[in-house]
Amino acid sequence: MRGKSGAPESKAMIAAGVQAAAVGAGRCRRGDDSDPPPERRGRRRLPVAAAVVGAVLLSSGCTGGSDSDASASESPSATDSPSPTPTPSVTPPYPTGADGCHDNSGWTSDEVRTWLQIQARASDVETSKDVAVGPVQEGFDGPLCEPVTVQVEFWKLTYGSPSEKEKSDPGTPDFYFAMERAKRTRLRTDGSGEQQVTAPKKLYADDRSVCVGALVTVTAGKPLSEKELPESIKLSDAAYGNNDTVEFRTERVAVYELTRPKAAHVCNPEGKPTADPDKVPAPTAEPEPTSDPYGYDPLPLPTLDPATPTMSFG
Repeated sequence: MRGKSGAPESKAMIAAGVQAAAVGAGRCRRGDDSDPPPERRGRRRLPVAAAVVGAVLLSSGCTGGSDSDASASESPSATDSPSPTPTPSVTPPYPTGADGCHDNSGWTSDEVRTWLQIQARASDVETSKDVAVGPVQEGFDGPLCEPVTVQVEFWKLTYGSPSEKEKSDPGTPDFYFAMERAKRTRLRTDGSGEQQVTAPKKLYADDRSVCVGALVTVTAGKPLSEKELPESIKLSDAAYGNNDTVEFRTERVAVYELTRPKAAHVCNPEGKPTADPDKVPAPTAEPEPTSDPYGYDPLPLPTLDPATPTMSFG
């Protein structure tokens, strides 16, 4: 799996400090015919933060006095009508003008990326087998006066373990990965309607190789170039799920979703499985639980010897 290209190898971490790294750039292969030659990976990382816009609706109320007589005397008469609670005015984040659209002619690349972070949804790609780009709720879509070009790209990541000789080097990552584009789709959207991009079937198939993972990226503008691809990937397990980070060498990526390989620890340096994953536990596998689910074993109860004399008081 590791070629002889001059590109540096990349590093990544899995779970509690486990690392994976990209094999040289020369191993990226071209995806579908519409794609340019796939670019090489580099070192990685980039958590994507989704922009969140919220509105707080304020409600008003009144309180009476502590004395019951005073409260009664201050109560409104039957002919009084309660004052309606004012409804605060909320300005949508992308208000429309006289033309019925939001003027985005002067947007910077950061503003385009922020808008696309709200529009694109890829977190459930492994189950839904698609990526959606379109309005989320009223006020967030605009729609825009000038449509934005969006690139949805699917990448195949093949993982492999270092050789036995490399493992003696403390700087060696736990895994390598080779990266190639599997599919690219170009969209034009103003946010007024949802568009779905279907993922490659083989890339997310349940019976895919245990050494193969996937990555989907949603980017505004042109496709990702070789020098923008990641060189390292950090996989870490948190209390409430995975917290994986891909270090792209660009800020253009608005949304991405990484799908892990099923058992990279049984893969040889060429990215081929060499053992049954069910029989070879992963290096970060949880230890066998103790008799107590919270990790505490009960203290042994003392045994009473009936021959032991007792103390008496008289």
